Amino acid sequence: MGRIISTLALSAVCILSFGLDARAGVTAADIAKYDLASGESVYNKSCAACHTSGILKAPKTGVKADWTARLGQGMNTLVKKSIDGYTAEGNMPAKGGDAELTDKQVGDAVAYMVKQVL
Repeated sequence: MGRIISTLALSAVCILSFGLDARAGVTAADIAKYDLASGESVYNKSCAACHTSGILKAPKTGVKADWTARLGQGMNTLVKKSIDGYTAEGNMPAKGGDAELTDKQVGDAVAYMVKQVL
């Protein structure tokens, strides 16, 4: 009986932990994994044209309201959609339309933009 209760308690803790992580969205620790200086350079070269003005429904850099729902998706999802492209809400071309960018460079640029609203 004690073993069953311990197993249930451990399961509940795990479920609650996963739930909290999922709601947390992007954190400063997520951003710390990226090179923000590289991200700023990539942003200026390949991302600023759309993300400064909000053209094609791009979330504007530094405008928290534009990023709030996206942040809840987590950093991995934001980076993946930026690498692969995403057209359900706007028109994010794969790698911002710059096929020469590496996946790492795209991740760095996303982290740079996200950092502006955290």
